[in-house]
Order: sequence, then C-alpha cells, then structure tokens
Amino acid sequence: MFAVIRTGGKQYKVAKDDLLEIEKIEAKAGDKIDLGDVLMVGGEGAPKVGSPIVAGAKVKAEVVEQTRGPKLTIFKKRRRQNYRRKNGHRQDLTLVKILDIAG
Repeated sequence: MFAVIRTGGKQYKVAKDDLLEIEKIEAKAGDKIDLGDVLMVGGEGAPKVGSPIVAGAKVKAEVVEQTRGPKLTIFKKRRRQNYRRKNGHRQDLTLVKILDIAG
C-alpha cells in the first residue's frame, strides 16, 4: 500500500517503513505525527484519488531526528562591473519514518 502526501509545499510518494526527509516540523525525536494532506491512496484494488485530498485518509509517522541539508553556495556576478556576492544556505529538515497508512 502506498500514498501520495503533501507537506512543506512538496509531494512525496510513501509506503510503510519508508524514511523520508521533509521540511522542518516542530516536533522532537520520537514524537508521533499525523500527515493529513493525503492526495492519493493506492496499492490494493483501484486507487483512491482525492479532490484535492482523500477524505478520512491519514499517514502516521514518527520523527527520527531533526537534521540539516547540505551546504549550498549562492554566487552572483556581473561581468566587468566589480559586482560579486557570495552567500550560503543550509535547509532545516526533519527525518521521519512512515508507520502506517490508513485509507
């Protein structure tokens, strides 16, 4: 059984026992959370597609840890203008494990 969920402005296809890095959610390691925006549930029989979400469907997950993504370098330059700007960014992420899909 799988589901397509929406969190942090992105969509993910998940199944039971998947490890997933999503945008930061305010929760501690070990907390159980519900991911409520389920867009599709499939796997057994015909898939259920929501408009926009499937009514009554939930995905239960457990927070494994709070982590950060890789360092990204942003560099802007305009030639012959002596214009250079260097900046960096690391995204805050949450690592979750999918426990159950209730459709």
